[in-house]
Amino acid sequence: MSVIKDEVTIYTDGGAQPNPGVGGYGVVLMMGSHRKEISGGEPKTTNNRMELTAAIIGLEALTRSCTVNLYSDSKYVVDSIEKGWLQGWQKRNWKKADKKPVENQDLWQKMLPLLESHDVTLHWVKGHAGIPENERCDELANEAIAKIRTQR
Repeated sequence: MSVIKDEVTIYTDGGAQPNPGVGGYGVVLMMGSHRKEISGGEPKTTNNRMELTAAIIGLEALTRSCTVNLYSDSKYVVDSIEKGWLQGWQKRNWKKADKKPVENQDLWQKMLPLLESHDVTLHWVKGHAGIPENERCDELANEAIAKIRTQR
């Protein structure tokens, strides 16, 4: 008997200003009429780390196994998973095809069990293209960056 999983839509965005620099991320989770927004950041990070952190935070917010459509404007995040690069890195002991170490290995290792816990499909969306949830994630990330700057 198959179990019907809840369907969740997650939008994510992250960035650092400058890159590397102060970083922030924003996440919008939607399931039916329910909506949740999450944001945060770090004082010293990179765009890629914040993009990946946003996806991780979004998946970590789920309390049970779900079918997830995750939207990101990060080719780094989407392609690494959808094109199988992540599995290749793992098989090569966290080395890229050019034998150099994989960047952000710590975050990718956090992502792996989340991808196994949920039925995740990633979708790339063009950033700053008027997609309301993606724009909101960008706002959340920028608000987080501003908050960190005022705490310095």
